[in-house]
Amino acid sequence: MKPIFAFILMGAQYDPEKDQAHFETESKHTYIYTVQNWEQAKKRVQDLYQKGCGAIEVCGAFGPEKTKELIALTEGKVAIGYVTHFAEQDALFTAFFGK
Repeated sequence: MKPIFAFILMGAQYDPEKDQAHFETESKHTYIYTVQNWEQAKKRVQDLYQKGCGAIEVCGAFGPEKTKELIALTEGKVAIGYVTHFAEQDALFTAFFGK
């Protein structure tokens, strides 16, 4: 069985049923999933864990605390990280995402 990697984006604007992608190479499966909220994110991570996913990256909207909660959901058995950026680009991110 090929290793599974997933990336999860969270935002109310997404439709998780259609806003997703799958790429398969000779060595790995890569999935991109979207969720609209925290509850959907937890369900998606639990499902990926059950399917044997080895690594999950989540968007910066999760932050460190929510990412740690996801790690706990997988009993620490799945490598889970979150996207971050350099502090000197805070203004650009704030302008783009409107926070």
